Amino acid sequence: MHNLKLWSPSNLDNNLQKFKNSLNTKLNINSFDDLHKWSVKEKDNFWSEIWDFTKIIGSKKGEVFKNDNEFIKAKFFDDSELNYAENCLMKNDESDAIISYNENQTKKTYSWKKLNEYVFKTSYFLKSKKIKIGDRVAAILPNFSETVISFLATAQIGAIWSSCSPDFGKQAIIDRFQQIEPKILLCTDYYYYNQKKIDTTLIIPDILENIPSIKNVIVIPYEKDRANLEKKFLYTEWKEIIESKNLYTQFNKFPFNHPLYILYSSGTTGAPKCIVHGAGGSLIQHKKEHSIHCNINEYDKVFYFTTCGWMMWNWLISSLASKATIILYDGSPFIPDKKYLFKVAEIEKINFFGTGAKYLDTLKNDEINIKSYFKLVNLKVLASTGSPLVNETFEYVYHSIKEDIHLASISGGTDIVSCFVLGNPSSPVFSGEIQCSGLGMDVDIFDDDGRSIKNIKGELVCKTPFPSKPLYFWNDKNFEKYKNSYFSKYPNIWCHGDYCIKTVNNGYIILGRSDATLNSGGVRIGTAEIYRVIENLKEIAEGLAVEYKSHNDSEVILFVVTNKERKLDNDLKNKLISKIKEELSPKHVPSKIFSVSEIPKTRSGKIVEILVKNLINGEQINNLEILSNPDCLIEFENIYKSLKKNAK
Repeated sequence: MHNLKLWSPSNLDNNLQKFKNSLNTKLNINSFDDLHKWSVKEKDNFWSEIWDFTKIIGSKKGEVFKNDNEFIKAKFFDDSELNYAENCLMKNDESDAIISYNENQTKKTYSWKKLNEYVFKTSYFLKSKKIKIGDRVAAILPNFSETVISFLATAQIGAIWSSCSPDFGKQAIIDRFQQIEPKILLCTDYYYYNQKKIDTTLIIPDILENIPSIKNVIVIPYEKDRANLEKKFLYTEWKEIIESKNLYTQFNKFPFNHPLYILYSSGTTGAPKCIVHGAGGSLIQHKKEHSIHCNINEYDKVFYFTTCGWMMWNWLISSLASKATIILYDGSPFIPDKKYLFKVAEIEKINFFGTGAKYLDTLKNDEINIKSYFKLVNLKVLASTGSPLVNETFEYVYHSIKEDIHLASISGGTDIVSCFVLGNPSSPVFSGEIQCSGLGMDVDIFDDDGRSIKNIKGELVCKTPFPSKPLYFWNDKNFEKYKNSYFSKYPNIWCHGDYCIKTVNNGYIILGRSDATLNSGGVRIGTAEIYRVIENLKEIAEGLAVEYKSHNDSEVILFVVTNKERKLDNDLKNKLISKIKEELSPKHVPSKIFSVSEIPKTRSGKIVEILVKNLINGEQINNLEILSNPDCLIEFENIYKSLKKNAK
């Protein structure tokens, strides 16, 4: 597979090169491949060098890597200590630490000095409420500065943070927080999405009733100085905390593997799994990715479009540990218009701009020529994740956003709160390809028999441990959920659940989730292959493909959302079939094509193939509150009933 080269770096004066140069006083490393091989072969030396190069504050001592024979029980820096918050608060001056925007176009800025002060006031309050090391602090908050402050205060005192975006449904929040039994809950009075004002406090009484462990509620106003609430429950005003003169300024050191936050799997069956991540593992992994793979430095401005219910929020916040300024945005990315995020990038002179692939796909499909509106002189890196970025969108970025830019398609997940495969500032960008494996990440592609393969589709795996693997799952006796999630297919080998191919350029193409791959005539097909073809047609906005089992056989069913006033008639169906057959193969052609008004998506914008697959095959579906648009499932239910009726 040979893809088009779209960009090559003109300047190799970056942190990756500096890191290589620092090693070459001891080693002889000529290429990124050499560096990667060394990083996975000599994990102890590599991660020790990363600690030093990225200037982590803490006490590094003892062995770097222990128990390498058992993936789950392996430990990094088990005798070392640090404080995550201290590493994020190294600066304390009047320069900008956080700049936040929302869809009302309101701008708010926190200096490093103000950020430190507010964190110390919040941590004092938490300690005054008897929050101890290991206690859980839960938040239902939008993506604004106060969420960052609350998180850092929690980390400073050694408590464990967990957050949901306020657009999560009530039951989805209860399903998550009920398991971890938090002592304190932070929420906002309201928020906006798509110019609609939504009252967050309406769900709080039910949450308190279902989670009796919560003893205190803090309400943070979205815009005004004070929350204007009817007293439906007892709470502390945020103003009380930040106007207090009491500060807790100590940075006690905690073990490297001390829990930092709890994230949640967004599965569609059973209760969400509570994934516990460590402070040190998350920090060192993020600093490696930020500094070396993304070339983020002090004074850089870093933006990622996210909510605080998605792991990219956690990833973004760690940019503070590189002394970078973080840019937050809360609300719809298309309000007031689809160019607004890039307007913010222009105004704030953003250096690193991150977003979801679907956002870029939308700009491409609407033929919005960003570079005709904004010069984006300061923008050096554009990152994309959440779903595979197709070839045509790669090309759109260079044609319509900026020619000289490092486009870094990245992929990992909540499970590792980081990336397995991501960008390389010293290497070319090829259309449709993620550039490389992460340093220290022993990534490979396996066939069903556990053999390493290249230029053939297979499972994305990681063969040896890494620092940001989960510490454990909450309430997971004997690591059973942990083992079943990643190690059931290949013993002691992390199987991530991505269907993937490694290219001749040593890059990666993600073809979709492996549990959502299609089986047509015994041939495994990645859903992303089909999406790439159909979404490149002007008549199609987006699609979703699932495997349907009927009469002991499997067939592919395709659902499409058509553009504007176009309807799915026989002519368009034939066009779709011809295009898929021509660009892929006859095996890829769906047996049935249906028109739907919407594709169901999670609140972070991911399409939910597994949920639809289960629904279409008559299996039970749960956790509908992870969806941003659950009402659209009625169409799919009706299609299922029709399929079932016709099968009789």
